[in-house]
Amino acid sequence: MNLVIVESPAKSKTIKKFLGSNYKISASMGHIRDLPKSQFGIDVDNNFEPKYITIRGKSDLIKALKKDAKAAKKIYLATDPDREGEAISWHLANLIPDEADKIQRVTFNEITEKAVKNAIKNPREIDMNLVNAQQARRVLDRIVGYKISPILWRKVHKGLSAGRVQSVALRLIVDRENEIDNFMPEEYWSLMAELLPKKAKKAFKAKFYGTPDKKIEIHSKEEMDKIVAELANAKYVVKSIKEGEKKRNPAPPFITSTLQQDASRKYGFSTSKTMMIAQQLYEGLDIEGHGTIGLITYMRTDSTRIADVARDAAHDIIVKKFGSEYYPEKPRVYKSKKSAQDAHEAIRPSYPEIEPASIKSSLKPDQFKLYKLIWERFIASQMESAVYNTLGVDITADKYLFKANGSTIKFPGYMALYTEGLEEGEAEEKDTLLPELTENETLTNKGLLPEQHFTEPPPRFSEASLVKALEEKGIGRPSTYSPTISTIIARNYVEREKKILLPTELGKVVTELLKEHFTDIMDISFTANLEKELDEVEEGTADWVELIRNFYDPFAKILEIAEAKIGKVELKDEESDVPCDKCGRMMVIKQGRFGKFLACPGFPECRNTKAIVEDTGAKCPKCGNRVVVRKSKKGRKFFACENSQECGFMTWDTPTKESCPNCGSFLGKRYSKKGNQYICSNEACGYEKKKK
Repeated sequence: MNLVIVESPAKSKTIKKFLGSNYKISASMGHIRDLPKSQFGIDVDNNFEPKYITIRGKSDLIKALKKDAKAAKKIYLATDPDREGEAISWHLANLIPDEADKIQRVTFNEITEKAVKNAIKNPREIDMNLVNAQQARRVLDRIVGYKISPILWRKVHKGLSAGRVQSVALRLIVDRENEIDNFMPEEYWSLMAELLPKKAKKAFKAKFYGTPDKKIEIHSKEEMDKIVAELANAKYVVKSIKEGEKKRNPAPPFITSTLQQDASRKYGFSTSKTMMIAQQLYEGLDIEGHGTIGLITYMRTDSTRIADVARDAAHDIIVKKFGSEYYPEKPRVYKSKKSAQDAHEAIRPSYPEIEPASIKSSLKPDQFKLYKLIWERFIASQMESAVYNTLGVDITADKYLFKANGSTIKFPGYMALYTEGLEEGEAEEKDTLLPELTENETLTNKGLLPEQHFTEPPPRFSEASLVKALEEKGIGRPSTYSPTISTIIARNYVEREKKILLPTELGKVVTELLKEHFTDIMDISFTANLEKELDEVEEGTADWVELIRNFYDPFAKILEIAEAKIGKVELKDEESDVPCDKCGRMMVIKQGRFGKFLACPGFPECRNTKAIVEDTGAKCPKCGNRVVVRKSKKGRKFFACENSQECGFMTWDTPTKESCPNCGSFLGKRYSKKGNQYICSNEACGYEKKKK
């Protein structure tokens, strides 16, 4: 009997059917050893030797693994194909030193029969460069977290923490908020002319450009009034017409960051939710007609490379589904960024021939959404470009120049299947039609439309745009984006409002304190350079102990200075508009274990507290009081009358602004697979309607 050790039971179930009865598949349930939580756990004077201990609750599991290992002929360590997975394999090997001669390392980028069997045929040794890169990251993070966090506890508030990557991510959010606060809007004006050709019945719009020689920017009403006055009797003539074509190329297949961004834009998924669902798709699900199979390749990657066999499969699907004209003359090959690890492929379907619609009934709704997104992006990445017909028209108005542009899709190409999601405020590209025009044609001015504008501050980060910024700046790696965002939200440094990330007062205070006293830790380029050095350790061109030493020596000196310099920081509570019904003071917003609540600032004399009530804007169909948001013990949101103890009204249906045409009560929105239902909140009424 041969033993294969993986991380999760889901993965072991998928692999078991490929390897047969001669193999026993066991799961380590993730890491089995780690640094202790109760102490620093790093011997600074002994080359930063980590002190690993068995994770609590895993003793019985380890006994069982040791027993299986002793009885096995060969032991295959088949943990994930990245630094973290390599480290787990190394820890497993260290727990069974007596079986060292049996141990071999195997990796696969996708959990398919071919990939798994090929890995078993081609085992290798544990890659200590990968292990050391993981150890270096873990030790760096422990040093920063366990040395700075106690200072925050003493100087700011108990329970706070600092992190090497999370603190820089928080800084990006706080710096953006400061930009918005300090932003001074600048006035500018635009001018459109409504012009009518002789043969047309409908006018089209042309935008003021300036003169034929230069673009003119208009910054005040006085400037605009002067130009409008000069244009009052101008003659509008078509000076030139330029026809052309514009190509729009498909995006490459997903990498971790782009998958998180698109899932956020299209479905509102958090980064953690996206990664959780992707893990399920990768490790294997029970699919009707196929059994338990892994549906996608490994989901932590920054490489856009795909295997030739997958590219060939995409070709066959595209030609069959859309026609040969939808496949480019040469297969598309995407180049990864210089910083990409390129150890694995891009995120793609393991079996491209399994179309999303064919397995929808075997997947949960969110699993289906993500699989469909990955499948469509992969197939689209191999398709022909979209082609637009473009039309550019220059129109003179005496000494001034107006421009009009039109475009229509000539050939949809990849857009017949997939287009990228849009960030908040981005406009979808649509066809813009212009009437038939000829050069030197005179146009009738049907009106000038001046409009005042003010420059907008930069937008706040969403999870999608923050991941994009972290990736562009080289902060973190595919495996760290999601936990980084989850951590700063869990620590109450950042709040998520719908899709937007807002820094809390606590987040701002901690950021400014760290920026002042720990310049390197909060420096974006310093953090990005550390990531490059970790990559060098992985490549075998740098020593991990030397990397830690170069970091630690100056850090220890800064730590000593900061401890002496930082005084006690008082956090200001945000004042609410709710008076305390016991003493009359305006209550303040506090953060507790279960979220925000209102508290009297007169503590300890006045200990009054209240829950924060979120008003839905709807009125109770029973008694007319407000309908407010509540949460069940399991954290599920429901809606109830604010006087629910006496009234008793509650519903799971989301209140809408629509009223029932029969009785006037509000309609509640109920989500279902067959489309949204709108149900009257008055049970006695019974009115309902469906909307897709």
